[in-house]
Amino acid sequence: MTSYTPPLGQEQPSRSRRPLWLRSLITTVCIFAVLFVVELVDAATAVDLDANGIEPRQVDGLDGVLWAPMLHADWQHLFANLVPGAVLCFLVLMTQRFLIVTAIVWLVSGLGVWLFAAPYTVTVGASGIIFGWLTFLLVRGLFNRDLWQILGGVVLFLIYGSLLWGVLPSNPFVSWQAHLFGAVAGVLAAWFLASRDRKKRTRAASPGVAS
Repeated sequence: MTSYTPPLGQEQPSRSRRPLWLRSLITTVCIFAVLFVVELVDAATAVDLDANGIEPRQVDGLDGVLWAPMLHADWQHLFANLVPGAVLCFLVLMTQRFLIVTAIVWLVSGLGVWLFAAPYTVTVGASGIIFGWLTFLLVRGLFNRDLWQILGGVVLFLIYGSLLWGVLPSNPFVSWQAHLFGAVAGVLAAWFLASRDRKKRTRAASPGVAS
């Protein structure tokens, strides 16, 4: 049995990777499949998973910041988040900034609820994350000074801009705090990433600068 070794300096062809859109689509499906499984367990068993949501200003409820976006009050709550959540999740994945954006939004939104939500309540749901994804996509083009991203944000605003009314107090059973702080976190994430990318480009364009 013989093997072929390419000449020095000639790289072997790399395995073909799935296109970004397909990887983003698969990841989106997997994320929302997990949410459906969690809600199924909550609905089909005696385990009250929703009790693990965010309890404002209670130290033993602080861990709800981690779990709340994965929990939903009922199937109607989950389905209400499904379409906008899946679309925005896919679009953020396409930016290849998903992990850091989601981490910032997850933390800021959750802490905002923990600090400012009404006492003796338990907050669950992914809507804070969804609002963060939305505002990140809306404003990132402004921070990046990218015309195509700005135009994409305008189109997205025309489709989903009405969701932003959710940052205002309206329904006592809806956490406007999660929406508001999620939206603020999305803007912070866009600013932070644009600032970081500009610093990287500046360092790369400055030869002789010690790293």
